[in-house]
Amino acid sequence: MPQLSGWETFYVIVGSSAAALTGLMFVVIALINESDVPRSTRTIAAYGTPTVVHFCAALVIAAILTAPWRSVTSVAGALGVVGASGLLYTLVVMRRARRQTSYTPVLEDWLFHTAFPLVAYAAILIAALVLRRDPEHSLFAVAMAVLGLVLIGIHNAWDTVTYVALVQPDQKQSQNP
Repeated sequence: MPQLSGWETFYVIVGSSAAALTGLMFVVIALINESDVPRSTRTIAAYGTPTVVHFCAALVIAAILTAPWRSVTSVAGALGVVGASGLLYTLVVMRRARRQTSYTPVLEDWLFHTAFPLVAYAAILIAALVLRRDPEHSLFAVAMAVLGLVLIGIHNAWDTVTYVALVQPDQKQSQNP
């Protein structure tokens, strides 16, 4: 499909990055497991798992947009499923973040774990809905949303690692004055 041919390199780069970063999240979870930072499965479900999901969504979209489709309608349908699923999942994450009690989220957490992903997945869904009428703008919107999901994931992974690295030593110091 000529509409997608110019995007192949972009999605190879973004998809490969998302896949590699998904693997690095396993290292982050291992660090959390080895630390004394208070945690629970609810906290991991609210803050760790969504990061992996965003990376995987970017990988899936990269695969969708580099696959040899025969019609724009099929591409739009696949993107629509990812966008709608991401929106629903982000609402679940919002509920999980409100219910967990191990960590008190700040504004930055709400932005990067709920608001920004909602915008990205909504952009993907809207782009899917208008892809047949305006492929050029829709594909740019999807690209920005996918890159946004990768950057959100990077931010969230970094935030988690720095929290573990900084909070754990602070907690040990306050316990042993």
